[in-house]
Amino acid sequence: MRVREQRRVAALEDVPTDGFLVVDVDGVEIGVTFSQGRLYAVRNVCPHMGAPICRGSLGGTMFPSEPGDLEFGLEGLVLRCPWHAWEFSLEDGRTVCGIDRGRLRMYPIEARDGDVFLEI
Repeated sequence: MRVREQRRVAALEDVPTDGFLVVDVDGVEIGVTFSQGRLYAVRNVCPHMGAPICRGSLGGTMFPSEPGDLEFGLEGLVLRCPWHAWEFSLEDGRTVCGIDRGRLRMYPIEARDGDVFLEI
């Protein structure tokens, strides 16, 4: 049985709300962001072609809708790849458009006493 370890990776005040703080954890780059009232941690690799995903933009996306209707949502919860604009959910790492060719590697993360801890 593997033992999970929590490691301090940053001060909460250093985590951006409009991008990522990229930290190195045992040689693995992990991006940390605070969006929509929650912390998120994602490995800095796009599953499509290996792009540094944390250089992408955070925003929302358009939903399928009736002709003539434009429905936008998930503001601050969609990470768009900087190379090919694939969109991934920060909630579960899956692609937003339903293409199932992999997902982002997400990590459990929490804030305690002004510090950010990542479970590895």
